[in-house]
Amino acid sequence: MTARVDHTVTSGTFSLDGQTFDVDNNVWVIGDDDECVVVDAPHDVAAIRAVVGDRRVLAILATHAHDDHVRVAPELARATGAPVLLHPADRVLWDRVHPDTPPDGDLTDGQTVTVGGTTLRVLHTPGHSPGACSLYAPELDAVFTGDTLFAGGPGATGRSFSDFGTIVESIRTRLLTLPPETVAHTGHGADTSIGAEAPHLDEWIARGH
Repeated sequence: MTARVDHTVTSGTFSLDGQTFDVDNNVWVIGDDDECVVVDAPHDVAAIRAVVGDRRVLAILATHAHDDHVRVAPELARATGAPVLLHPADRVLWDRVHPDTPPDGDLTDGQTVTVGGTTLRVLHTPGHSPGACSLYAPELDAVFTGDTLFAGGPGATGRSFSDFGTIVESIRTRLLTLPPETVAHTGHGADTSIGAEAPHLDEWIARGH
């Protein structure tokens, strides 16, 4: 049986470079009736656990370590017994949020995570942050892009540890090369698809964000 994708939205704040903003974050739970993985752990453990239900959580996969994506990750890990996995290039951000609690393991480019009979492949897509990752599930025609790609363009690159040229290269070479029917489940806001976004790459480069 192929895994399914469940979803909730949590609300809280994002803080970096001395500024704080109110944000709504998508949380994606991928699995079957018995087991699942959680993509990002933003603000509210109870809300995430309500989606998980009584399933076994195999891992908490952090697309990146901005505080609005990992704030409750250690608490969720303690509640579920699941490890928190993060690309090591984002430890510089993680340590600002959880200086005394390291992640439990690494996400690495090309790594696979199997849940509910479905395989997720880790794509290192830096730019929004150094260790930003996307998770591609070909059997679901889906990619979980975190804050790398949204409906309408790249994630923000105007803050510390981000770079516009890098995110454009990640999107061009790692995401827009996926099949056009692939649904992009993003870190904030509405879904989009690779086919819907691909024609606009030159527009994003011209506008610079």
